[in-house]
Amino acid sequence: MPSTPHLLTTMAHAIDAHERRLHYGHAGAVIWLTGLSGSGKSSLAMGLEQALMRLGYSCYVLDGDNIRSGLNSDLGFGDADRSENIRRIGEVAALFADAGLVCITAFISPFLADRALARARCKQGFHEIHVAADLAACEARDPKGLYKKARAGQLPSFTGIGSPYEPPVQPECVISTGTEALSESLTTLLDYVRHAVPLAR
Repeated sequence: MPSTPHLLTTMAHAIDAHERRLHYGHAGAVIWLTGLSGSGKSSLAMGLEQALMRLGYSCYVLDGDNIRSGLNSDLGFGDADRSENIRRIGEVAALFADAGLVCITAFISPFLADRALARARCKQGFHEIHVAADLAACEARDPKGLYKKARAGQLPSFTGIGSPYEPPVQPECVISTGTEALSESLTTLLDYVRHAVPLAR
């Protein structure tokens, strides 16, 4: 059952954002990667996590398939469940950022309103990254065979085929994975994050 607001008493933390920043050496943040299936979100997210950790950042990746195998295993792929999937992820990512970590998310997150809600729930820096590969490029890659299934009618609500993808209007960063190598895209993303969430030490 949903919680009843008048029965809730939120607790204030004894440690504030400044203390967490001093502890970790950087501010908490959400790096929200959005793009079509096959655009390279997961590969970029995992590569970014590894690169940031080597530089001294404390970070963690929330990946679409990983989350759906656990926290959101009760959700399907209709529009309502997709929105609920992203709502939950937005809340979790905001908690990670509030704790002082850099939370990297890799989700199609196809709807503008859902991403806007995730941004609104984040008290720390929220950085929307458009992993921009067009449908033709993603379908040509089709690493999981999902586009093939969608074209065969086996996945009727698949994003880009049977369900729309609403690209970001004003993302903080655009990564052109459809026209450049993964290594080049990762360098661009890492440079952005290092500038947007600088290390203090």
